[in-house]
Amino acid sequence: MIDRIISFSVRNKLVTGLLLLAFIGWGAWSVAHLPIDALPDVTNNQVLVNTIAPNLATQEVEQFITFPLEQAFKNLPDLVELRSVSRSGLSVITVVFKDAVPVPLARQLVTERIAQAQAQIPSGYGTPEIAPPTTGIGEIYQYTLAVDSAHKGQYSLMDLRTIQDWTVRQHLLGVPGVIDVSSFGGLLKQYEVRVDARKLGGAGLSLVDVFTALEDNNANTGGSYIEKGPNIYFIRGEGVARSLEDLENTVIEARGGSPVRVRDVAEVRFGHATRYGALTRNGEGEAVGGVVLMLKGANATQTVEAVKARMAEVQHSLPEGVHVDVFVDRAKLVDRTIGTVEHNLLMGALIVIAVLLLLLGNWRAGLIVASVIPLALLFAIGCMVLAGQSANLMSMGALDFGLIVDGAVIVVEGMLFTLHQRHAESLLTKEEMSKETIHSAGGIMKSAVFGQVIILIVYVPIFALVGVEGKMFRPMAWTVSFAIIGALLLSITYVPWAVSLFLDRQVPSGESWSERMVHRLQQWYVPRLNWLLRHRVPTIGVAIALLAGALLVFNRLGGEFIPELDEGDFATNLTIRQGSNLSQSIAVSDQAARILMKEFPEVKEVVGKIGSSEIPTDPMPMESQDLIIVMEPRKDWTTTKDREEMAALMNEKLSVIPGMNLSFEQPIQMRFNELIAGVKSDIAVKIYGDDLDALFQKANEAAALIAKVLGTADIKVEQVTGMPQLVVKYDRDRLAQYGLSIAAVNRVLNTALAGAHAGVIYEGERRFDLVVRMADMRDAGPEKVKSLLVPLPNGSQLPLGQLAEVGFQSAAAQVSRENGARRIVVEANVRGRDIQSTAADIQAVIDKELKLPAGWFVGYGGTFQNLQEASARLLLTVPIAMALIFLLLYFAFRSLAESLIIFSAVPMAAVGGVFALWVRGLDFSISAGIGFIALFGVAVLNGIVLMSYFNRLLEEGETDVTARVVHGTLARLRPVLATAAVASLGFLPMAISTSPGAEVQRPLATVVIGGLITSTLLTLAVVPVLYHWVFTGRRGKKRRGEAGEAGEEGEEGERDEGRSPLPSALVTLLLLGGTVVQAQAPVLTMDSAVARAVKNHPAMLAAELEVKRQDALRKTAVQLEPLGVQWQGGQINSAVYDYNVQAVTGLPFPTAIAQRSRYLRESVQLAQADQSRVRFAVQESAAGAYLQWTVGLERIRLMQRNDSAMQALAAFAQKKFDAGATGRLEMMSARSAADRAHLAWQQAQSDVAVYATGLEQWCGPLNGAAPDSTALRTVIMHPAPDAANDPAIAAAAQTAAVAEAEWKMERSQWAPSLQGGAFLQSIDGVTPFSGYVLGTSFPLPGSGQGARTKAARLRSEIAKQQLEELRLSRATELARTRAELEQLRQRLAYFDGAGAALAAALRRDAERAYLSGDAGYVEFLQAMDQARTIEEEHLGVRLQAALSVIHLNALLGQ
Repeated sequence: MIDRIISFSVRNKLVTGLLLLAFIGWGAWSVAHLPIDALPDVTNNQVLVNTIAPNLATQEVEQFITFPLEQAFKNLPDLVELRSVSRSGLSVITVVFKDAVPVPLARQLVTERIAQAQAQIPSGYGTPEIAPPTTGIGEIYQYTLAVDSAHKGQYSLMDLRTIQDWTVRQHLLGVPGVIDVSSFGGLLKQYEVRVDARKLGGAGLSLVDVFTALEDNNANTGGSYIEKGPNIYFIRGEGVARSLEDLENTVIEARGGSPVRVRDVAEVRFGHATRYGALTRNGEGEAVGGVVLMLKGANATQTVEAVKARMAEVQHSLPEGVHVDVFVDRAKLVDRTIGTVEHNLLMGALIVIAVLLLLLGNWRAGLIVASVIPLALLFAIGCMVLAGQSANLMSMGALDFGLIVDGAVIVVEGMLFTLHQRHAESLLTKEEMSKETIHSAGGIMKSAVFGQVIILIVYVPIFALVGVEGKMFRPMAWTVSFAIIGALLLSITYVPWAVSLFLDRQVPSGESWSERMVHRLQQWYVPRLNWLLRHRVPTIGVAIALLAGALLVFNRLGGEFIPELDEGDFATNLTIRQGSNLSQSIAVSDQAARILMKEFPEVKEVVGKIGSSEIPTDPMPMESQDLIIVMEPRKDWTTTKDREEMAALMNEKLSVIPGMNLSFEQPIQMRFNELIAGVKSDIAVKIYGDDLDALFQKANEAAALIAKVLGTADIKVEQVTGMPQLVVKYDRDRLAQYGLSIAAVNRVLNTALAGAHAGVIYEGERRFDLVVRMADMRDAGPEKVKSLLVPLPNGSQLPLGQLAEVGFQSAAAQVSRENGARRIVVEANVRGRDIQSTAADIQAVIDKELKLPAGWFVGYGGTFQNLQEASARLLLTVPIAMALIFLLLYFAFRSLAESLIIFSAVPMAAVGGVFALWVRGLDFSISAGIGFIALFGVAVLNGIVLMSYFNRLLEEGETDVTARVVHGTLARLRPVLATAAVASLGFLPMAISTSPGAEVQRPLATVVIGGLITSTLLTLAVVPVLYHWVFTGRRGKKRRGEAGEAGEEGEEGERDEGRSPLPSALVTLLLLGGTVVQAQAPVLTMDSAVARAVKNHPAMLAAELEVKRQDALRKTAVQLEPLGVQWQGGQINSAVYDYNVQAVTGLPFPTAIAQRSRYLRESVQLAQADQSRVRFAVQESAAGAYLQWTVGLERIRLMQRNDSAMQALAAFAQKKFDAGATGRLEMMSARSAADRAHLAWQQAQSDVAVYATGLEQWCGPLNGAAPDSTALRTVIMHPAPDAANDPAIAAAAQTAAVAEAEWKMERSQWAPSLQGGAFLQSIDGVTPFSGYVLGTSFPLPGSGQGARTKAARLRSEIAKQQLEELRLSRATELARTRAELEQLRQRLAYFDGAGAALAAALRRDAERAYLSGDAGYVEFLQAMDQARTIEEEHLGVRLQAALSVIHLNALLGQ
């Protein structure tokens, strides 16, 4: 099928081109309609149920509201989690469903259960409402209403809140994508009737009478309609109060014809509702603002842009002096993160294109492959629009263009290879080009398609991830899959079409620069590949050792959930003393803001959100607040550039505020943590129990234990107790005595203190509550409450103090429940350490030291819980991904051994990924885990390419395994390097980027780059070795066809024929880890060691560079003097202004040039002579070190033989002692002699290590090599040379020649130098006049030239004398060396003959005589010592003779 698609695309170029244009148009349309956001929305599928009950305390909220609702929600289908917060006046329940449940269905299910539970909630205790369907990233736009300086004081907090509710909010509610606008801060306007208790008692009325009168006198009605003639008239009765005057004139009761109005007993005014929250800004006091909530699933970018456009319209509707001031704009974060993605994608594309042009060596081919990048991206974007995916940091940030163009690289590189192999120096016709394209692309594309399919399959487990990590990384998997599918389709349609159409049909004959580079790389690679094939066991052993090392390193890596995205701003949760009022919280917020803005110039503004907003998505008490610290761009920070350090410094500065607890987070991160886990910190320790006081005590104990753990910060305990309450406890006997019900007394208490809602007052479309309450009760104490008058059934009134006990008590401040059980949370953030190890230490110390009552238990939450859950899923998904890869390989190659060989790239890739994380100091995170999953698919591509080509060569008749491995590896070297280079370098910008959003991409990119590096290197090393080992068993075997068998079993049987089981088992061992034996060490000859020293030693390199330097200076023989340019202007010739400009340069006299040229030539010869001298010195030193190393090894063998003899002596003496044949002295002496011999053997081994190190200083690492055992004898037998060409004398002679040339050069400086130039001038204003200048210059006496000449002549004489002195000393040394060598050879002749025989006889006879009893112990030792001394002297003479030969050769320049 692939062949037919390629053929159709190539042969129908017009149709393919038109389809390409249509595809580009669809992609462009998709780009314009692609949703854009900063991050994927990872908020779980939850429904918030809020119940506002301003008249209830915490206990009543939990008992009468939260508990009935929880009971109704517990058996909801697909319920995942149920948690709640109950505090005074508010109940918030979070119902979490499985992600598969549609949001409308979830809200419908909750609504139905609310209707069922409503009957259990007492009347007047609040109505449960479902919060708007928004998410953790739904707070897209936050602002305040600011008043300019000219209108300060003109608008009160009530006025601004009214403008916010009825102007700004109303306009924004119609914006597409906006689900609601939550007002925050200010005073919510009410029509307030403040009843005077004294006047009320004087009129004989009760508070209930006033409430009833206002409730009954504020309504309209209708009377249907009447007919009058041909018309009808609708009847409408108007009784709604419109103003404060209408309320004041409301009649409460008429007595004796005189009405008692409201104004007679109360004051009617504008008041405000009871406040549970406030907003501050920049330490300037309270402010009024709003939070725009985005609908879940809406396009954040489009919604923010629509809000901005509508806000511009709203600005014209605001009163004079009031304007909207924005402090949180999601578009800024989106722009920063998308900017990071765009930059990384662009840089990655440019890097990939550059690598393609470099490796392919054909600019047309490179551009064809590079054009796949934008086309595949268009395809991916189009599919994203169809699938409802948004473009964000995760979905677009993991695109690797190098990975995308792998298929195209393989096709184009295969085409270039085919053209150069078959059609060099040919001009192909269009038809021939098309045929070659179809043949080449069809043959190679099958393996490329298979590789791309493997990558796609690898991403399948990512789709199985759930929870936060699933929502974070599934968009990445979707986008990468779309891009790979698009690139795959383009590789079998567009790429062959473009190759046949645009690639040059004139095939060049010579190699391109890219091919020359690859050819040189192949030349470098071939000997190393052959070495690897000869040393298979060490190669595999190194791979296994690397794998084992990676496992050790991996266990030492820290762990974190997902690296924090740097949002640019801080969100600080600030908590003060329990029970603090709103005014105290506002004062603390202002103080903190002033400190931050004063101490940190990076702080742009500080907004404090205290308590709960109008829509309590974040139910905080009044003593808790979130400080949104808006920062300047990171590049403008001056205090510090590090975010963690900035948070620590801020915490330090704010610590001056007493009784305050801080926790530094980021705005979106805080909302995510709270909505997902119910906490705002990294780690949450949850203690479950039923007693709030005991829970609080245990939580404080846990906090003290957590504080001891390294890395913990911002530790805080949930405040569940200590809330002061004014409790009115009724006396039921007294109530019964007066015939009162508790409901009647509660109504009086509620109305007097909290205010009773008596109706609504309309101001046009605006509506405000009408509230009745007693005057001066905001700061009421127990005595005022006791004085409240309660109406009795007989019409009289009685103080409340006679019916109840009134006093202060400490009560519950907040009750948190999770899955139906009470719990308390201890929160902590992690700084300077990874979350995983920190949480593990916390868990260990809690389990060990925190003692809990029976039935209580501890749980953990926060991002640590997400990390644990995600890690558990990765432990399942990663093996699945690896299993899928292996199964696909087996199905494709139908060979277990070949599949295992290719699969070896997976653990080798993991090695690089682990080491890359370790080197960069990154923790293992879910982002890194996803990188490993993606890496495994990419890592096997190169193995597939190699294995496919090996099998192709086998089918073409190449039966020699070694030739097949070498030929196939070299032929596929360029595509292997190209695919690995583009895939890894495509991730490079993500790995090194420091811009916003790069934190999440960095671990993933680091893993892929590091893994691809090791995978590629080891693919070129391990895969050929394993293949060679597995298939060498086929040598000498007959093929199935030659054996006369039918060809039924096909290729698989052919591959498995004659295969040895050991290599296959070793392949498996490589995957699982293990140990291997070492092969025999290679031999390093003395000539090789000396050659390496001459080639690589720094002294030789410096000498070579000096020759080049002197040669470069030869070009300075002829030097022009600097060009002198002079300008004159003024009255040069007359009163008329004239000018004169002239330029003059000079040239030395020809004799001076000749002498300088000679001096420079002699200097070059001096550098060459010195290079020769250094070479002989390096040769002598390296050869001497080599011989010392060789003799050291021979001495080890000598000492080992002596040790064996002494050990045998000691054993024999022990037996004689045991038999009573000898005394203890002989036995102990024998043991002592054996120990000394053993120590001598060990000393010889240590000496050899020192000698080897000395040799490595000259020739580099030995890599386990052994010396040539014949080197010592070969050197000694070398005849002494007669010709003398001492390099030291040659260098000294050349030094004298240079000194003489320098003297003559200095003497030539007395010759005059020649000068010439030209001028241009005006004379009396007439211009131009031009001419030339000729001249000469010569040194004068006293200029120092004479002294320099004399010094140079003396230096020449000195050099000549030094040369003579050196000749005498070297001649003496030469004669002495010849004499020493002759003497040493005479001694050596003795030791080689009689001495060696004597030593052998002494050793043999001594052993024989001692064992037979003919000689005693002393005689035996003396004989053995004499033999050992002769052998050691023999060895020493051999070394001295060899060193003398080498020194003699160095003296004679041989």
